[in-house]
Amino acid sequence: MATKTASETSPRKTGQINSFQVMFAVILAVVLILAINFSSRISAAQPLQEAFSRVQNEIDALEVEHARLTALRDYVMSDPYVERWARDDGKMIRPGEILYVPVPSGVEVEEVIPPPVVLADIQTSEDEVQTWELWWGLFFDSPAPNF
Repeated sequence: MATKTASETSPRKTGQINSFQVMFAVILAVVLILAINFSSRISAAQPLQEAFSRVQNEIDALEVEHARLTALRDYVMSDPYVERWARDDGKMIRPGEILYVPVPSGVEVEEVIPPPVVLADIQTSEDEVQTWELWWGLFFDSPAPNF
């Protein structure tokens, strides 16, 4: 048996690239390209995320405003609001009540306070109009006669 020499047992170092090194380089290049692409997508998404946050905050604020305005609308359409307005701002009274308004000294009462309006005297809806009266007004362009 022949003994092997040191030059026969050690791998050659001739500068040739084997297939393992080529595959490693290709995989490394693909990973590098993917990392660069991923980081650019993350940096591009940050302004979009900030815009989304701003819009979401505005939506939340508008939903709160909508809820407040809906509650205000419901209150304004209620009978307690109408009665409060009639008594406070409209200076109206119910039958049998007396309206007291403080008057500064030295001022004539007739100048300051108009006579109060009694709530029972106010008509809140129009009279029911008959269908034939509407047609009469459309055809003849005059109010319907009273029979």
